[in-house]
Amino acid sequence: MSATVIVSSPAKEKDATGDITVDLYPFIREYKGGHVERFLRSPFVPASEDAAGNRGVATKDVVIDKSTGVSARLFLASRATATAGERLPVIVYIHGGSFCTESAFCRTYNNYAKSLAARTGALVVSVEYRLAPEHPIPAAYDDAWAALQWVASLSDPWLADYADPERTFLAGDSAGGNIAYHTAVRASRDGRLMDIEGLVMVHPYFWGSERLASETVREDCVAMFPPDLVDRLWPFVTAGHAGNDDPRINPPAEEVASLTCRRMLVAVAEKDSMRDRGRQLAAHMRDCAWSGDDVTLVESEGEDHGFHLYNPLRATSKKLMESIVQFVNQRSALPLPAAMLPELHELHGYGGKKTSEEGETDDCDQLTLSVPARPYIDIFGYGMAMKNWSGRKSMASGCLQIGLGKTSNTRYGLSLGGVRPNKTNRLSLPAAAPGSSVIKNFF
Repeated sequence: MSATVIVSSPAKEKDATGDITVDLYPFIREYKGGHVERFLRSPFVPASEDAAGNRGVATKDVVIDKSTGVSARLFLASRATATAGERLPVIVYIHGGSFCTESAFCRTYNNYAKSLAARTGALVVSVEYRLAPEHPIPAAYDDAWAALQWVASLSDPWLADYADPERTFLAGDSAGGNIAYHTAVRASRDGRLMDIEGLVMVHPYFWGSERLASETVREDCVAMFPPDLVDRLWPFVTAGHAGNDDPRINPPAEEVASLTCRRMLVAVAEKDSMRDRGRQLAAHMRDCAWSGDDVTLVESEGEDHGFHLYNPLRATSKKLMESIVQFVNQRSALPLPAAMLPELHELHGYGGKKTSEEGETDDCDQLTLSVPARPYIDIFGYGMAMKNWSGRKSMASGCLQIGLGKTSNTRYGLSLGGVRPNKTNRLSLPAAAPGSSVIKNFF
């Protein structure tokens, strides 16, 4: 069954054109009088506590705050509960959707959170928060905070029986990554609620009034989030009360330094307009006087914003999931090799080049991990509506490539053959002391 995509007919669009007050197609339109039309949403999926009939994961819905309607869907993998007395990490997950679309109960995020619970063995709490424009920011921030307080109370039987509060993670993608970040900031300032073990932000929504390299219009690429569309999003979801210089989408370094979570993972995609904002945030964490153990950057080459949600079987999606699984289940700082992030000033002109001491410009000396190429499969039926995908239709052979364009002769269960730029790089960045260097490498 394909996902439901609401698309206005040409006649309807023509009749309503004069009444459109905000046009953020293909996500949302607002009409004169307050009517809102959401275009991208997948169908509702009911919860089921029958783990056997739900790929080994039991799910249930709970109401967190009756006054606001904030609720959550809990995901508990049966294999994770097999060991008596063992407590599970908790992932408070906040879905994306530009602050104005999608749901914790829709097929897209139900399936993703279910996979996350099955793979990590964690108890996942996927938050259903209020959406803009009916409920402008900061409603989503307040709802996520209410959800974290509810998790800390252990008032639900699943949390009371299985959760390990000392291993609580905040996670989210896109707008949900932004909300997760601000929830972590609030928890750091509160200091009494609970300690956050880790913060996971996948393609997080951060922006600014000054353009970074990835935010410029590129003629050779059709971005899922064109910069001009992103420019109009934040004023819309804040009901016109804030612009793109708002610190809530361009956090200052002192706020980043105030985080008390022990570890952080940021995932970015090469073709994502927001890529350099995620890289900048990770660089701030590396450079500031943060007390955490490490920062991990995962970069998926050849991919755009949210690719892992709409094509979970893609090799890069699997690699991204594996990076998150390892991050959640480690008990101390990652023993994985690290890589150097660009300096903050380099992000303004970062484009895969570096300048030598002699002033000559060369390609960056960056190791890459290639994966088998796969045709794009629109699992949920509406990825095609988000962008004009130009992926190859035929299955291409791939190989594991480590190095600078040199084919590896070592087999890792992958076929040797042609390579295309479709890979995921993992960069583990332990907090570096002033003046220290970080070794560049990959796993």
